[in-house]
Amino acid sequence: MTELPPPQPSGTPPQWTPPAPAGPTQPPAGPFAPPPAQTSVMPAVPGAPGAPGAPVKKRAAGRTGLVAAVLAGALVAGGAAGVGGAAVYGALNDDGSGGGANTPATSQVVDAKAPEGSIEKVSAKVLPSVVKIEVTSQQGSGSGSGVVISSDGTILTNNHVVELAANGGTVTVDFNDGTKASAEVLGTDPLTDTAVIKAKGVSDLTPITIGKSSNLTVGQSVVAIGSPFGLDSTVTTGIVSALDRPVNVGVDQSGAATVYPAVQTDAAINPGNSGGALVDLNGNLVGINASIRSGGATSEDAGSIGIGFAIPIDEIQPIVEQLEKGEQATHAQFGISVSDAPQAQSGQTSVTGAQVQEVGNGSTAEKAGLEKGDIITKVDDHVITGSDSLVATVRSYRPDDKVDVSWSRNGEEQTAKVTLDSDAS
Repeated sequence: MTELPPPQPSGTPPQWTPPAPAGPTQPPAGPFAPPPAQTSVMPAVPGAPGAPGAPVKKRAAGRTGLVAAVLAGALVAGGAAGVGGAAVYGALNDDGSGGGANTPATSQVVDAKAPEGSIEKVSAKVLPSVVKIEVTSQQGSGSGSGVVISSDGTILTNNHVVELAANGGTVTVDFNDGTKASAEVLGTDPLTDTAVIKAKGVSDLTPITIGKSSNLTVGQSVVAIGSPFGLDSTVTTGIVSALDRPVNVGVDQSGAATVYPAVQTDAAINPGNSGGALVDLNGNLVGINASIRSGGATSEDAGSIGIGFAIPIDEIQPIVEQLEKGEQATHAQFGISVSDAPQAQSGQTSVTGAQVQEVGNGSTAEKAGLEKGDIITKVDDHVITGSDSLVATVRSYRPDDKVDVSWSRNGEEQTAKVTLDSDAS
């Protein structure tokens, strides 16, 4: 899961806890995303760190840190999207070390006769559809959560839960009834932190019921189910604290930013919950738990303080369908680079929004008449508060969607209807 540490004045928090950078660079503190519960693997060489009696953890290579993520500009929903501006939510390697990451899955006893709308009823319906995912590679091992979306073993999770398996690693799924199965990765999408895997040799599983995140309202009760710190089939409850919260969990090795308009909840979410289900009181999937803000600065210190984030199911459903088919995920984009709008200086009035730094040739933005220095303030009814806000908003659309874009130029407001580009190569 991605965890988020306390924000510093810069307002930029970290994502995964990456390998320490060379030199005295200090990464910004702030929010991050709980990662898969992680236990490091190192060769046992007598007398060396990592040998019996001298345990040393080896951090699995994940995303590059927020040091690299805090850039002046951000490509909006493009393959090389940078990070700029609003809260950056760091994705940790859902670290459940010391918390039972290797404990066997157990069948949970719930009251199937509980009244409709009760947490007991929701649990009885959803628990069979949520799994623990264990990943092992030469770089380390970890565990997270996943959601069954087909009876023959297709499972939805976070990219950061399974990315350790990218180079020859193994993936094992622990089901709610105590059984296990190996799995293969069908596809991943770092830009939305989404992955689809397929458990082998299974049938008659209980797929989760897909809901609509667009129907959520602030204050509505929700339930989170997953495997925090490796403790499978854990149920927590809370409410929807906010909607469309721009969450930025950093950038991957290629410089692509993971930014999404998150569902914020106070349901307890911890490292290991990543990839698990956020459901409404009808047991319908409305989000995939992916990140938290935490008071700790590292994955070892991460823990719920009542600020967790889930990726809205509506946003990633088209991505999931592409990944199931083995296709490359596609995303909407404007074709511009942006940064946060500059603050007011010398008593001047500033305009809040995302300031255009560069306009791509032939892009939707160029056709709409946008220029460097323009400040985008609105997309349809979404008020844009900064670069992350714009990236997250654009990611909530699909290529070829038509949107109304408003921007300010020299104090004058302009509006145009545009058709969003695609990042398909």
